[in-house]
Amino acid sequence: MNEIMFIIEDADEGGYIARALGSSIFTEADSLEELYELIRDAVRCHFDEAVLPRIIRLHFIREEVIAV
Repeated sequence: MNEIMFIIEDADEGGYIARALGSSIFTEADSLEELYELIRDAVRCHFDEAVLPRIIRLHFIREEVIAV
């Protein structure tokens, strides 16, 4: 595996939630900087060095509401 993709969403209580596609990896954090580090750590823990993805792709999903 050369890369892994995460879906990033805003958490209801604030911060961010990240879920990997195709792997059972989940993490959450209060800031983007913390989220990036926790995602890297989770990927390193989940995969053996021989199959460790070299690229982590983040796809942000954001819902916004505006008044008419």
